[in-house]
Order: sequence, then structure tokens, then C-alpha cells
Amino acid sequence: FELVRDIADSHVESDTLSFSAAVSACEKGSAWAQAVQLFHEMADSRLERDATVYSSVVSACEKSRGGAFHTLHLFRDMVDRHGLF
Repeated sequence: FELVRDIADSHVESDTLSFSAAVSACEKGSAWAQAVQLFHEMADSRLERDATVYSSVVSACEKSRGGAFHTLHLFRDMVDRHGLF
């Protein structure tokens, strides 16, 4: 997560791929809150949140005790934005 902050501070342009990699790293590191924060920062930066990003952030949330609410919210967002189901 600190690496993402360092990139932001250095004014390097972030893209969907870099955010996706950071969210995936948060998932693997059991850092669900940081994964959710990055997911929302992607929206704020008007970057596309693709299926890979959704999958990583949902997986990060479902592995934690505090992430159940966020998992449901993310699922609803995915359905609303992408017309799934």
C-alpha cells in the first residue's frame, strides 16, 4: 500500500493496470480496507474497474471479518454498473 502512495506522491500517472496490481497485492496481503480504498480511488480517478479488480477487492473483503458489508456493496455496484445478472 505504501508503494501506491509513493507512486501517487511522485506524480507518476496511475492506470487501471497499476491499480489492479495494487488491489491484488492488498488481497494477497489480507489488507481488505486498503483494497477497498484503492477501488474507490480508481473511481475518483475515472479509471475503469474491470472484472479482475472487482474480483480482487471482493476476494479481499470476503477473507476478512470486517469486509462482509463491503462485499455486498461491491457486488451491487458491479451489477448496477455492468448489468450483470
